[in-house]
Amino acid sequence: MGAKTIFACKSLLCSPNCDKRIYMKIFKYFGKRQATLAIASFFAVLLFSTHGSTQETASETAIAIVVHKDTQVDNLSLQELRSIFLADQQFWPDRTRIILLVRAPQSDERTFVLNSIYQMDEAQFRQYWIAKMFRAEVPRGPKIVFSTDMTLELVLAIPGSISFMRANEVTDQVRVVRVDGKLPSEAGYPLK
Repeated sequence: MGAKTIFACKSLLCSPNCDKRIYMKIFKYFGKRQATLAIASFFAVLLFSTHGSTQETASETAIAIVVHKDTQVDNLSLQELRSIFLADQQFWPDRTRIILLVRAPQSDERTFVLNSIYQMDEAQFRQYWIAKMFRAEVPRGPKIVFSTDMTLELVLAIPGSISFMRANEVTDQVRVVRVDGKLPSEAGYPLK
C-alpha cells in the first residue's frame, strides 16, 4: 500500500485509537473552528451518553435521508440510495458531485445504515472504501461527521451533500428525501 492509500485509510477510518496526526488532519481539512466543534461534540457525546438509559436508539425511530436544499431530488428507491452510498453513482442528475457524509463509527445511526443500506458490517465497510480508493474509483471516501449538529451544518453548507440522521432530529434547513416514495413518518418507510 502506498502512502496515499495509508493516509486515505486513516483519515476515512477514524477510530477510538486515532493518534495525534489524525486530529491534525481533521483540523487541516475542516479548519480550526469546525474541527474544534466536531471534536468537542464527539467528546460531549461520549461524556453524556448513557448506555443503559431510556434514550431512543436508531432502531426505535426512522432514519431520514437528507440532502442539501438545492439538490433537485425528492425521491430515491432503496436501490438508488444504495448505489449513491456505495459511490456507484457519484453525480446528481444536474451533474453536481455527490458528497457523502457518514456518521463516525459506533453511532447507532451508522450501524443502522451499514446494516440496511450498505448491507455490510464495520470491517467490510472499511475494506470496501479502502479498495475503492486504492483502485481510484472515487476521488475521496465519505466525510466523517461526529454529531447530528455537524451533519446538519455540513449538509447545509456543502452543495450536493447527502447524509442520514434520526427523523425526529431533522430541521427545515435540509431537504428530506422520500425513499421508495415514502417519508420517514409514513407507514411502509423502509428505513425504520
